[in-house]
Amino acid sequence: MTAFVRRSLSDLSGWQEADHALAFAAFRRSAERLRAGAFPTGSLGIAVSDYAEAAEAALASGDLAGPQAREFFERAFVPLRIVPEGADGPLPGFVTGYYEPVVDASPVRTEHFRFPLYQPPDDLVKIDDDNRPFGFDPSFRFARRLPDGDLVEYPDRAAIENGFLAGRGLEIAWLDDAVEAFLIHVQGSARLRFAGGHEVRVGYAAKTGHEFTAIGRVLIERGELTRVEADMDGIRAWLASHPDEVRPLLHRNRSFIFFREFPVEDPGLGPVGAAKVPLTALASIAVDRLLATYGVPYFISAPELLLDSSPLRRLMIAQDTGSAILGPARADIFIGSGPVAGAVAGRIRHAADFTLFVPPALAERLAE
Repeated sequence: MTAFVRRSLSDLSGWQEADHALAFAAFRRSAERLRAGAFPTGSLGIAVSDYAEAAEAALASGDLAGPQAREFFERAFVPLRIVPEGADGPLPGFVTGYYEPVVDASPVRTEHFRFPLYQPPDDLVKIDDDNRPFGFDPSFRFARRLPDGDLVEYPDRAAIENGFLAGRGLEIAWLDDAVEAFLIHVQGSARLRFAGGHEVRVGYAAKTGHEFTAIGRVLIERGELTRVEADMDGIRAWLASHPDEVRPLLHRNRSFIFFREFPVEDPGLGPVGAAKVPLTALASIAVDRLLATYGVPYFISAPELLLDSSPLRRLMIAQDTGSAILGPARADIFIGSGPVAGAVAGRIRHAADFTLFVPPALAERLAE
């Protein structure tokens, strides 16, 4: 069982020096939905209703600079350290990074642009405890509806990439690199650049339901890469030097993502996350959707993760989720858009300390 331990702000190394303006801006983007109770309360018991007053205050505050933003969080919240069950050591959590790829694309298939991104097919249906067939894997949240109405497991990545969806007009766009298309599936979003300068965003819409498999972990288990080598750069280099093994390796991840298209309304912000608000670089995190609650602030300290030559100590807001983000002290940090952000994100795999910021009334219940 996860424990919550009271902390004082003086316990948080780097709290005073951190720039909280980005976190406040991100929190304020979630505030309207937070105030309206639009986010489900996760199984950790972090009640969204407890944040209504803080959300109201954020909406009334307008933009706040760093010192004023810090004072806002200090007035509205109490810090609680997250200690997962069985945790040992001073850094019981773990962080990774993700980003928004920015890639060239074509609206039609060409000789060079041969790898599609798909929108959801009409035979893909969402399932839950009410309509899940008997014996169906309980981890699946999607299935295929047959013409007779029966629900079955949807074909996996290998089947789809071998032509299962061909000819159904589901392609949003075509890319020129199979690995880049795969990485967009892993990241969950991308910005697509078409000839003439037009750009659109694509974001997660649905998936087949199969379990996500990290190909880096597969390469480690096969002895192809060490754990240190299996960052994004190392995986890309291995794939580039083993072209005949690209498709078999990518197919080990049976999970397949479907996308929907969005306009690029603000290039300075990231894509829309699972909380239905735009992500803010270095202020938005993806969390375990079953445990955590969107819109909630976390102060994360990862002493060995250096960004701009300084250890990561930042307040960030839960605004997204991901298949590989599991556990109460686990986060994927949104780094930004484009290749520079991608290079940084791909190297983040660090132990971290998690402090949850909760309203005083909630702190009384969680840390009894």
